[in-house]
Amino acid sequence: MSITAAFVVYSITWFMVFFIVLQVRTVTQEETDHVEPGTPPGAPAHEIVGQKARLTTLIATPIWALICGVILSGWITVADLDWFGRMSN
Repeated sequence: MSITAAFVVYSITWFMVFFIVLQVRTVTQEETDHVEPGTPPGAPAHEIVGQKARLTTLIATPIWALICGVILSGWITVADLDWFGRMSN
């Protein structure tokens, strides 16, 4: 696995985890009964992006390490994912 491939895998993993973490325990403006004019009622009531980004990094890094470990170990290869027989000669 090249450095570029590792970076791409980390980026994809990080953003997938980020979109999940954004939905967890978010308090909306509607729930706090204070909707700022010009914003939707479902908008977050407090600044959450920094906290969620740090939490995402803590969660995504071990997941990425596990994925890279599986790829580098050869436990699962491209041939294992060839369900339609297109990679065989």
